[in-house]
Amino acid sequence: DDPPADTLKDILRTLRAAYCESVGVEYMHIQDPIEKRWIQQHVEGVVRTLEPDEQRHVLDRLNAAEALERFLGTKYVGQKRFGIEGAESAIPILDAMLGDAADAGLDSAVIGMAHRGRLNVLVNIVGKQYHALFNEFEGNIDETSIQGSGDVKYHLGQTGTFRSRSGNTIPIQLAANPSHLEAVDPVVVGMARARQDLHVHGAEFPVLPVLLHGDAAFAGQGVVAETLNLSQIPGYRVGGTIHLVINNQVGFTTTPEAARSSVYPTDVAKMVQAPIFHVNGDDPEACVWVAHLAFAYRQQFKKDVVIDMWCYRRHGHNEGDDPSYTQPLMYQRIDAHRSVRKLYVETLVKRGDIGLDEAEQAMDDFREKLQSALDETRDSAPPRPTSLARAPRPRPLAEPVDTAIDQDTVDQVYGALSAVPQGFTVHPKLAKQWEARDAMFSEGEVDWALAEAMAFGSLLAEGTSVRLAGQDSRRGTFSQRHSTLVDYTDGSEHRPLASLCTDHSRLWIYDSLLSEYAALGFEYGYSVSNLDALVMWEAQFGDFMNGAQIIIDQFIVAAEDKWKQHSGLVLLLPHGYEGQGPEHSSARIERFLLLAAEENICVVNPSTSAQYFHVLRRQVRRSARKPLVAFTPKSLLRLRSARSPLTELTSGWFHELLADPSPPADERVTRVVLTAGKISHEAIARRDALGCGAVVLRAEQLYPWPTEALAAQIERYPNARELVWLQEEPENMGPWNAIKGHLYDGLGHRFDDIRRVSRDESGSPATGSSAIHALEQDDLLTRAFDGC
Repeated sequence: DDPPADTLKDILRTLRAAYCESVGVEYMHIQDPIEKRWIQQHVEGVVRTLEPDEQRHVLDRLNAAEALERFLGTKYVGQKRFGIEGAESAIPILDAMLGDAADAGLDSAVIGMAHRGRLNVLVNIVGKQYHALFNEFEGNIDETSIQGSGDVKYHLGQTGTFRSRSGNTIPIQLAANPSHLEAVDPVVVGMARARQDLHVHGAEFPVLPVLLHGDAAFAGQGVVAETLNLSQIPGYRVGGTIHLVINNQVGFTTTPEAARSSVYPTDVAKMVQAPIFHVNGDDPEACVWVAHLAFAYRQQFKKDVVIDMWCYRRHGHNEGDDPSYTQPLMYQRIDAHRSVRKLYVETLVKRGDIGLDEAEQAMDDFREKLQSALDETRDSAPPRPTSLARAPRPRPLAEPVDTAIDQDTVDQVYGALSAVPQGFTVHPKLAKQWEARDAMFSEGEVDWALAEAMAFGSLLAEGTSVRLAGQDSRRGTFSQRHSTLVDYTDGSEHRPLASLCTDHSRLWIYDSLLSEYAALGFEYGYSVSNLDALVMWEAQFGDFMNGAQIIIDQFIVAAEDKWKQHSGLVLLLPHGYEGQGPEHSSARIERFLLLAAEENICVVNPSTSAQYFHVLRRQVRRSARKPLVAFTPKSLLRLRSARSPLTELTSGWFHELLADPSPPADERVTRVVLTAGKISHEAIARRDALGCGAVVLRAEQLYPWPTEALAAQIERYPNARELVWLQEEPENMGPWNAIKGHLYDGLGHRFDDIRRVSRDESGSPATGSSAIHALEQDDLLTRAFDGC
């Protein structure tokens, strides 16, 4: 017989229990019926009561969370710590999902979060020792270990090992991050993808990314939507990120009505059809149940999932802030509200699951551990420094590196580039380009695209992986790269250089989403977790890099100084004035040089294909890992004078300064024209046409400045009394303001006249008129060589 049908009363009881108590679920926006059915089966009619041992574990985690905050609040009154009070259930949530990850045999987990509750997560999840935290509060400094500027304690990251209740372990990392909310999101996802790419064999998506957000930031910061958009794109997919929103219903002083237009702060996640589990933060058992469910969903469907934990913020934005100015009624209620731990103890005692004395004794034990650690910290504190310690000099970037390849490697790479699968139809226009490339190669020359392919291919053959991502990067914005061929008749794809991969190297070249912020953040995170690969982000035009300025300012140029975090990321930024207007001319060289200090980055503007080849290979062959900012060409991609002899690939290295290829006799030289990038070719052509006594030197590396190489070249010309710096950019842009000190201070005694030739100062990088551009360009060259 068929089982009796449920009554309406039974159905309503089941639905209310599933959706109308401590948990609410949004999943009807998901189009896949299999996913919806899975969620329904795991939510409706399911027993949510935890086993007694897990209940005690949850209480233990709440004890640890509350004890730490109360202790810090008592011992360090008024110090900022951005406590987790009111959102303590976040600790059991993280504990549960990381425990599941460990039990599932995942390789590792990477966590990103802002300042709220960060110290608690560091101690009670990542495993930071009490005394290490107390040293930061005490301001203790070990003068022998100072390196870099450091950062405030609620920005620091750490690695650790998490142990599940069943005894399984998983390595975890809490990524360091700046105050810029949500900026760490794509960085964490990139770190996870890099770790996964290092695992060629084994489980699919073995690294778990976890992101913690504030409610106002999740709705307000555009990088959240950009990062969500990465989740199902092949070049960025990580098999699902678990998002935990600490929804304390206020952003500093901003109410939800002023912070978003949506009903929930998590509505943005519906764009990727992620399920959203809303849960009451005062019900830690419901929170833990949702954490288990979120992890199970991620494992089942390899997609993002969101937990929206409704809670409150016990204090103001920080512990010294008074929130009652703007939220007086809310904080009257919060002041009268018992903590999550106290409410849970009452629940357990009322159910008979634990005795009150036992619960309070556990809390006392945590206090004793904290006090003991503080006493030990203060007893062993080093003497207070009486003067500023001299930071150790960073590892030098000027170390010589052999980057040449042999002829056999050249032939191997060119053979791979030229081979196509049987039956593959190459685009007719590309076939003609290949004929021209073959002719060039047979003449012993390489243009920009071929030099790049030689760099990529030789590294792959040597066992170094190569990753390049950017808008239109597979073909190249200027149709120069063609790294992925598309069959003209059936649309199938072929990557010529992939055949050069070894057991230790892989090739990844992707067209990125139409984003700079998240796209660059992802590649930065990737480069941090895979220091051995050549990792590159390419802007469609260098002008657009400022869409990712936060990643540049807070991570790329400063992370080593703040967090001792290393990266070998390469930024490829097309740059050059060619009459294309103010938005397609300048990659803002001046900004990067302003940010350059302590050898934190390397800034280059190569003017020949061989120089580009060598600087790419140098990036992974040198021992120090530093970000490389490379200003790449547009017109030089096909300019004959920018080609290099093949012999410059099989010998030599990257030259920080290039000598004049066709100088006048040394004794004839009365003027040195120093320049960089594209305009150097125009300058050489103008000088040759005039036949004047000027030599053109090219600063290929703008930071660190090639002081010694420049001095050595200048010594060749004893009669040179004028030094001209020539740049295309306006006076207030380009390299001039960063390098003029090197010229005046270092060479002022050598020359009678040092001057700049540039466009006039301007608020806009370039004119929008091609006719005016041509006049300006001619004027630059005229002034550079006038009277020599």
